[in-house]
Amino acid sequence: MKKLGVIKEIWQFPVKSMQGNKLQTCTVSTEGIAGDRGWVVRDEVREEIQWGKKHPQLMQCRARYRDRAENDDAQQPVDIYFPDGQTLGSDGDAMQAKLTELLGFSAKLWPLQPADNLTFYKRYSRDEQEFAAEMVQAFARQPGEPMPDLSQFPEVLLDYVSIPGTFFDNEELNLVTTASISYLASKNPAANWDIRRFRPNFLVETVPGLEGLVENDWVGKRLKIGDVILDISAPTPRCGMTVRPQDDLPFDKSVLRTIVKEANQNLGVGAHCGHPGTILVGDSLEIIE
Repeated sequence: MKKLGVIKEIWQFPVKSMQGNKLQTCTVSTEGIAGDRGWVVRDEVREEIQWGKKHPQLMQCRARYRDRAENDDAQQPVDIYFPDGQTLGSDGDAMQAKLTELLGFSAKLWPLQPADNLTFYKRYSRDEQEFAAEMVQAFARQPGEPMPDLSQFPEVLLDYVSIPGTFFDNEELNLVTTASISYLASKNPAANWDIRRFRPNFLVETVPGLEGLVENDWVGKRLKIGDVILDISAPTPRCGMTVRPQDDLPFDKSVLRTIVKEANQNLGVGAHCGHPGTILVGDSLEIIE
């Protein structure tokens, strides 16, 4: 096996599209990191799951599991830290009113629902032209910039906002390398390339000598991290969420323009878990030849 680097950071995002938290260790299975995207905000009028591409106000909020962030029970209570400084729990009575105030429509926090509850995951509109227009808006491309090949996304997303039984819209795991961040920073040094913009589960610190968009070479291969095996499936096309303000990060449209121009619109790679287990910060990442 060939060593590629080590796990520098592990990120878990308890609520879809909200800011997450760094962990020192995590449990990984075919459902992703335990507790990752365990909750979601839903429009109760449209009866539709919402996300940061459409409602960037969600990215101004941070969510944290109340007990241990590494806990396997994704439906344990979460606390949400709102941009006005207020903190509310998922098990309190004030959450729905606060989310409604933030987003401007009747909004409710929901835990993950069973995969056979298809009504919960359905899109408000299933018109293919409307779906295509929604994707153009979500990926925030400027005239002349390419759109991602939408055929790489599961066909089920034509009818459902996320893959039923999950709050993921593609792979359940994502990796980004320090080499790729350094490469893009060299192309646009004025921008802030803080990893929080890209919401990976794993930030990989690559070994010396690996430079450029190295994780693209991992697509179609298997990686070993600790006792976990990951199957790397595809590069990750980036959307308008990368430019949005969150916490102390400012709005910066140049970030996405640079990714589109200098990285063929991709940053990082998506992955599926081929063998479950535990990953710790500092674990080596090796390619299985």
